[in-house]
Amino acid sequence: MNKNKIILFDLDGTLIDSTDAIVSTFKHSFDEMDFNFEGTEQDIKNLIGYPLDIMYKNLGVDESKVWDFVDSYKNRYRIISKEQTSLLENAYEAVELASKIARVSVVTTKTRMYTIPLLDHFNITQFFEIITGRENVQNPKPHPEPILVTLEQMNYNKNRDDVWMIGDTKLDLIAAREANINSIGVLCGYGEKEELLKYTNYIEKDSLNAIKFLSSNI
Repeated sequence: MNKNKIILFDLDGTLIDSTDAIVSTFKHSFDEMDFNFEGTEQDIKNLIGYPLDIMYKNLGVDESKVWDFVDSYKNRYRIISKEQTSLLENAYEAVELASKIARVSVVTTKTRMYTIPLLDHFNITQFFEIITGRENVQNPKPHPEPILVTLEQMNYNKNRDDVWMIGDTKLDLIAAREANINSIGVLCGYGEKEELLKYTNYIEKDSLNAIKFLSSNI
């Protein structure tokens, strides 16, 4: 029996490039909170994909103050996110093609409050059935909960549906594995090929190549 496809996309590093927005907002929050950040921009980039509180903790902020930094971040990010974020090359085409061969949703660690305006800004919201953000789950990726919550809302049936998660970091691929679904790692974001190969058998250059692979091979 041919199964129906469900495709779940990560957001940062998979469909959008928000590196400048994220790094500049972290720097802004460090200044605003009078925090002497002794790390590098690369240290910040290495943590993209994790929830903000975990990022700040790993960058040296005391646990008792983490949420003040998160508030500072969100207030700034709301203002600059659209102008400092771009769609990755071929991302629109990837989502458009995906919507022709599958039911499509987004599973991100960003909050919906920032995700939906960005998707609207890039005119791709209409392709997605469900958008699961940080506030919709207790446990973010790499926990499988964001995927499982999304699939539940999509009335997923394992006998009927063939599910693929497309993401650029090990967090996406581990979550997919724990949720017992397929995954494809993409190299257009923050993960390194060698690391991604530990968690999936499928690696593609970007999301469009991933969708072309799914449309022709699976």
